[in-house]
Amino acid sequence: MREAIRQSLEESGRLLESLASELSEPIERAALLILEAFRRRRKLLILGNGGSAADAQHLAAELVGRFNRKERQALPALALTTDTSILTSVGNDFGFACIFERQIEALAREGDVVLAISTSGLSENVIRGLQAAKGKGARTLALLGRDGGKIKELVELAIIVPAQETPRIQEVHLAIEHVLCQEIEKYIIGFKF
Repeated sequence: MREAIRQSLEESGRLLESLASELSEPIERAALLILEAFRRRRKLLILGNGGSAADAQHLAAELVGRFNRKERQALPALALTTDTSILTSVGNDFGFACIFERQIEALAREGDVVLAISTSGLSENVIRGLQAAKGKGARTLALLGRDGGKIKELVELAIIVPAQETPRIQEVHLAIEHVLCQEIEKYIIGFKF
């Protein structure tokens, strides 16, 4: 067991190290896009399924609460994965494929940023949510895995972790989310909404 644990940790570390240079520029672009939205009094809407839903909630919590600095204002970020009444009523009345689409229709405005998180890049409900976001004039980003799937073609900026195993993709996604929080928090200090 100990050897398998060591191998998993080393594999995760190697993947992060190998992608550091390649992903730095798109992560910077994503941070700047989100910062610009916040400066224009717009919000960040985040969506995903399963572990990516948990990532959406984690990222929103870090931005609304705080990542590292106590002295900054709360930032307008919302995970579209948390309202069980909306998720179950839309899922029941319209189908699971519509759970993000309906929320985007209700909440997104022009200039907001919609961030999709998907290890496969193929989730129908995420695709429909992004299509609705484009229709509302929202900016679109994605954290993806494997080859980016269909979603990479639907967004302005796709950050793709080219690994095949979901756990490794999710580990890198979490690191990217933390770096986004770090940079957003660093540059938002002193800005007043």
